[in-house]
Parts: sequence; structure tokens; C-alpha cells
Amino acid sequence: MVHCSCVLFRKYGNFIDNLRLFTKGGTGGMGYPRLGGEGGKGGDVWVVAQNRMTLKQLKDRYPQKRFVAGVGANSKISALKGSKGKDCEIPVPVGISVTDENGKIIGELNKEDDRILVAEGGLGGKLLTNFLPLKGQKRVIHLDLKLIADVGLVGFPNAGKSSLLSQVSHAKPAIADYAFTTLKPELGKIMYNDFKQISVADLPGLIEGAHMNKGMGHKFLKHIERTRQLLFVVDISGFQLSYRTEYRTAFETIILLTKELELYKEELQTKPALLAVNKMDLPDAQDKLHELMNQLQNPKDFLHLFGKNMIPERTVEFQHIIPVSAVTGEGIEELKNCIRKSLDEQANQENDAYHKKQLLNLWISDKVSSTNTVQVAVCTHVEENRRDLLSLYISHLITETAGDWNRLIYSQQKNKNEEKHLEFVLITVTRLCIGLKLETYMYRKCERQC
Repeated sequence: MVHCSCVLFRKYGNFIDNLRLFTKGGTGGMGYPRLGGEGGKGGDVWVVAQNRMTLKQLKDRYPQKRFVAGVGANSKISALKGSKGKDCEIPVPVGISVTDENGKIIGELNKEDDRILVAEGGLGGKLLTNFLPLKGQKRVIHLDLKLIADVGLVGFPNAGKSSLLSQVSHAKPAIADYAFTTLKPELGKIMYNDFKQISVADLPGLIEGAHMNKGMGHKFLKHIERTRQLLFVVDISGFQLSYRTEYRTAFETIILLTKELELYKEELQTKPALLAVNKMDLPDAQDKLHELMNQLQNPKDFLHLFGKNMIPERTVEFQHIIPVSAVTGEGIEELKNCIRKSLDEQANQENDAYHKKQLLNLWISDKVSSTNTVQVAVCTHVEENRRDLLSLYISHLITETAGDWNRLIYSQQKNKNEEKHLEFVLITVTRLCIGLKLETYMYRKCERQC
């Protein structure tokens, strides 16, 4: 059952990457005190990842965003155990991070059919609750979308990222000759002749201070976190946001972009990175490219040109540097091949690391198993000896017993876990045949023999 209330969301055009929802687990069912019946548990609220789902579709489908699970069934004479209430499932896109009202991460949904329990149903009425039902859990949650792509485009505004995306994929992003043309993330897929596909995410341009939420700031830096690799896109002629801001060369933009990623999250610098030097169709582009390559080969020789607060702790080492022109198509095929080659190399490294880890776990498991086998063999030998002694003692005791005790049948079982049962039989027969006064003496004598 879905009820509705108001919702807060952040959007850019038709793109929504954050939603605030109210969820409530179902109330439990009433118990049946006279017959001790238990009411059914209330339904739970789950967040479930689905392909081809967006937060905008979720908002349009449930405009007021209040999700309440079903109530548990009451206990009755025909069904003393009430049935559980109906669960409520919230469909969300893949790549969602779920947090509570305090910002604590509840979980992440990184593939289809992943699910997270966000609000648990209340218990049904039972003896412990005086047969009164409990209410379900109430929780306000935030759904935060982080795009999942193989490659994320990183660059300052007007570097030509959207034009580059339109060249390498079938995506049709907005393209214009002014900064901040891209107002929302765009996803495209690179198609290869052997039908392999690589997803590319074009993000709105960053500016200096993006880590402090300037410009688009954290709104889109978060989308870089789940990309497997980064593709830096820089304008070979440099960048200047406005006449009030300082002009930056291509090398300076690379250093500043690296610093922004470092200040936002240092883990981003560990991702494999490629560099696309765009707008190679401009005059003097080759001379500037030669100068940039010299600077990238020896970056420490040029860091003195920056202020201390602008120098990153570590510079990015690019696996491939490809000069391209999104206008003429120069270098586009080479860029696509380099992207694929880099991703394949990363996949091979991850597979090798996984296999090495599996072999190490197998080796450790074999060592532990062989050690346990020796220990079990020793323990088995000791336990078998002890069982044999106990069995002999009981057999002797039964043989010596006269009269009606001849009808006593003792069947010895082969299970090694019967030791406690044998000891119990020992004590019982001792009581019956010899008397309570000799019980302690006989049992201790058997224990010494074991």
C-alpha cells in the first residue's frame, strides 16, 4: 500500500539525482490471548534496483513519496498464527546510495535486483507484548544517484567534452560556444565493430573551488566516484572562465583539475586516467602540444609557477595522451582504441589479482585442513579408546547382574557422539544394580581407566 506526502528533490532540467522519501513498516497483527495466538508481523519496506528506471520516473509515478507497508493479519481461531503483511518495494535506478536523515549510509545498490531493507515491520501481538501489536519502523531516507560508467569525462567548462562525447558515441548532448552548456550528466556508449560497448559519462564542467561546492561542485563530482577510469579533456589553447578570472594554460588546467579531485576525495587520484588534448584544429596547436608534452614529462620542473595551495600531493600519470579534434574528427578512432585498451588492461590486472587471492585462500585452506585432519585423527583415537572402555565396563556390569536384569538389552551404536549416552547408561545401571553408596566409587574407577 502506498500513501503520499510531500517530497524534496533537486533537479537540473529533467534530471533528478536526489530524492527524500518517507517510509514506514507495517504494524503487526493483534494476538489472540485466550488461545495464545500470535499476530502476523507487519510488512517491510525495501529499496530495489531496477534497470531502465530513473528517479524522475519514481517521482512521476509516486508524486508525494510516502511508502507504507501492509499490516500483519490478526490471530483468529481458524488461523492462530497471523500472516505477514505485504512488503512495499521502492523501484530505483542502479547506482543509488541510500542514507538516513543523519547522513549515515544504509547501503548501496550497484546492480540489478540489489535490495536494501529501509523500514522493518512491527512484531505481531504475542505473549511477550501482552498480545498487543507493535508499530512498524518509521524512517526518512535519501536516495542519492551516482552514475555508473566505464569512463568519466573530467574538464573545465567549454573544453569540448560534449562535442567529444557526440563524436565517440551516439549521444546527442547540448553543444554551444559558451561555458556550462552541460547542465546535467549525459551518458553515451562507444560501440565497437565486435559489438563491445563502453559507457562514457559527460559531466558538467568543473571550476576552481569545486571541492567547496562552487559551481556545480559536489552535485556532479560524486558521479566520478563510480567510474572505472577518468578521461581528462583539456583545451589546447587554455581556459579562462571570464574576464575577471585568470587565464590558465592547458598544463595549468590539468594541475588544477588534479587538485580539485584530490581535495574532494583522494581516492579519485588512484583511478587509471587518460588525457584527450582537444581542439587540435586551432592555429599553433602543434606547438602548444609539444610544449604541453614537455611539461607533462617533467611536471616538477614547472610546479614552482603555482601557489602552494594549488599544487596537488601527487600528479596524475596518464596511461595515454591523445591529441584530438571533436570538430574535424582527428584522433577520435585512436582515442576509442586507447580507451578500450586501457579498460582491457585494467580488467586483466583485476582478474590476475582476483586469481592470486583465490589461490592464496586455497593454499591457506589446505594448510588448515591438513592440520585439522591430524587433530581429528588424534582425538578420534582417544575417543574410541574411551568408548571401548566404557562399553566393556557396562557389558561386564550387565553380565554380573542376576535375576530380572538379564532382560536388559544394551545395543552399542557406532556413532562416536554416543559417549555422553554411554556415561548416562553407566550411572543408571550402577544405581540399579549395586546401589547408591557405590555409585561414586564405580564411576570414578571407570573415569581413571578412560
